Amino acid sequence: MQLIDGNAIAESVLAQVAAEVATIRGRKPAVAFVRVGEDPASISYVAKKQKTAAQVGMDSRLELFPESTTQAELLAKIAQLNADPNVDGILVQSPLPKHMDETKVFNNVHPDKDVDGFNTVNVGRLVQEDPGGFVACTPAGIVELIRRSGTETDGRHVVVVGRSLIVGKPVGLLLLQKGLPGNATVTFCHSRTRNLAAVAREADILIAAIGRPRFITADMVKEGATVIDVGINRIPDATKKSGYRIVGDVDFDAVAPRTARITPVPGGVGPMTVAMLMNNTLKAWKKKHA
Repeated sequence: MQLIDGNAIAESVLAQVAAEVATIRGRKPAVAFVRVGEDPASISYVAKKQKTAAQVGMDSRLELFPESTTQAELLAKIAQLNADPNVDGILVQSPLPKHMDETKVFNNVHPDKDVDGFNTVNVGRLVQEDPGGFVACTPAGIVELIRRSGTETDGRHVVVVGRSLIVGKPVGLLLLQKGLPGNATVTFCHSRTRNLAAVAREADILIAAIGRPRFITADMVKEGATVIDVGINRIPDATKKSGYRIVGDVDFDAVAPRTARITPVPGGVGPMTVAMLMNNTLKAWKKKHA
């Protein structure tokens, strides 16, 4: 069993981005982070993204709004950022307050600044296999993990457990694309899939993105499969100062011995998400300066 080290692979991606940013004369790539409310996880995620941007030599700005902000006020700020020539990428941190329509907000980010890859135009570009678009950062990071770990995808059966727009759908489309890593046969599973365990056992590559702690058990995994665990779930743990610990969607201890390769949680997919955001921001800068 090989542990796929997301921290090491993310550092390699970031080193490549930083080396390229260092060669840029004049204004460096810049990303704007937009956060609404004081969700603790969102605060932590945005802080990490800002720190990483500085690490690779990019500029960033943070636009903060209270929970009570109206959707119209948020869209007005996005319009300003769209028009700002000194902003290459815009990331609106989710989740947004319940009184906002996330899809509408994401679709108001200009496609050429949509480094999160959620705008309808960029989703369409993904379906059309247009390399000029932006791919959502977590799916892009998963594919990079698969590529750099030497996992074969050509003709292999990929089973994606989860059908979200953020992870499940785009990662399946990426691995379905012509070329490598791709050329896979892809099956999507979800809460309404019949005999889900039996379908999962057919996977050469199993991607768990269902948001349920330890949902994938040993009887759902074929011997020698590669398992990518996207889950980040908090479960109670009295031995921890925080009172909880982080586990994935895979029962790691039971599943790992059956696998050829597996990602840990934490330290697997998570670091790749931020690394691919930096990669997308550099790409946005390049598109503007092509």
